[in-house]
Amino acid sequence: MREKKVVESKTTMTEMIMPNDTNPLGNLMGGNLLRWMDIVGGVCAGKHCEAHVVTASVDHVSFQNPIHLGDVITLEATVTRAFNTSLEVFVEVFAANVKGGNNRRCNDAYFTFVAVHDDTRKPIKVPKLLALTREEEKLYESALRRRELRLILSGRLKPAEATEIKTYFAEQ
Repeated sequence: MREKKVVESKTTMTEMIMPNDTNPLGNLMGGNLLRWMDIVGGVCAGKHCEAHVVTASVDHVSFQNPIHLGDVITLEATVTRAFNTSLEVFVEVFAANVKGGNNRRCNDAYFTFVAVHDDTRKPIKVPKLLALTREEEKLYESALRRRELRLILSGRLKPAEATEIKTYFAEQ
């Protein structure tokens, strides 16, 4: 299983916000956005793993800027780190009006996916990630701290065992 570059699985998805996507105020409903984020993240993770993936977790999500009826959104997903059977994918959401004006960043979140075998649905090993740029390396390195935090919050890791988080705060 060869290492893969970030660019090999980067995925972009575009949607136009239609009336059935909005709440009574004409803004995109959060659940619809989360669904699209999960889809683009899953496609990205599947491309990296060359396998089916399932969503294991989603980190904190906040809706920073409203997305309006008629806006066009662009969702960008990139793998930030691959572990044993799981990988972390960063999803960013940008919006603009249909003419391309009023461009703005609206949302982001980290998703964790687990690769599974087609027949048994059991977790399988995933290819390692090769981070080439400075930005990719920063996301790659910080993924260990995010992973430890997820494991602590899920009760699978004791805070005292979170070595990456401890090291990070000791350096600050």
